[in-house]
Amino acid sequence: MADTNDLFNAEVFGNRNFDALDQIYTSDAHILPPGAPMIAGRAAIKEFWSNMVQSANAKSAVLESIDVMPAGDGAVEIGRAVLTVKPEGTASSQIEVKYVVYWKPEEGRWKWHVDIWNMNS
Repeated sequence: MADTNDLFNAEVFGNRNFDALDQIYTSDAHILPPGAPMIAGRAAIKEFWSNMVQSANAKSAVLESIDVMPAGDGAVEIGRAVLTVKPEGTASSQIEVKYVVYWKPEEGRWKWHVDIWNMNS
């Protein structure tokens, strides 16, 4: 799990390599972004993260697992993250979020199958 979470930060946010999301999300994954409709499937998830990272000029997303529990064929991770963003013309700022991810094995690796998060106030 730590490797996948680190890959999300390093490749998606650090290198803007949105194809790395193939190694992070299952092929039929869902994300539930705050204040937005549910998004299903890797192509739509890639489009979401590409738009979000580029529009916010996001620099990093450091994820920290707090608890992991077995759940059926997968596992549920509860965690927190710190996103660093620098929209054009502004100073860098950090956004703290909490998240829940349902992990599922696919293609020989554990991947995010359902991903929901929201910001702390």
